[in-house]
Amino acid sequence: MRLSGKVYRDGKLWLAEIPILDAMTQGRTRKEAYAMAVDLVESLVNQPGFKALAYPTKNGDFEVGVSDTKHLVALVLRRQRQASGLSLAQVARRLGAKSRNAYARYEQAAAVPTVERFFELLAAVSDGRDFVLRQSAAA
Repeated sequence: MRLSGKVYRDGKLWLAEIPILDAMTQGRTRKEAYAMAVDLVESLVNQPGFKALAYPTKNGDFEVGVSDTKHLVALVLRRQRQASGLSLAQVARRLGAKSRNAYARYEQAAAVPTVERFFELLAAVSDGRDFVLRQSAAA
């Protein structure tokens, strides 16, 4: 699983944005911006041994791939929930669960959802936004 990112020049700096995480970082060069995006993802996951890599694409953007998909899924769900301003209990109610722990297990990477369940979880935490699953554009 990889997350797509955009990299572009803004004045003297290169900005690297990962939209699904609502996160941005910068570097003095494009290469440094990729490295900072990797560091950003690794820092947000904050798990021993978790590693990310940047994969530049043909159009000048990039993708971030990881060594451990379950922690990346947990990060995406958490960031989307936080961006929507929802509590764990509110998301659990949206999913029809009696306990917030049922949903929290996904954010803690204690459970890994199927693709179908992942999209259900994203719908519950993202207030009507739609997500696109696509093939990698990296070489």
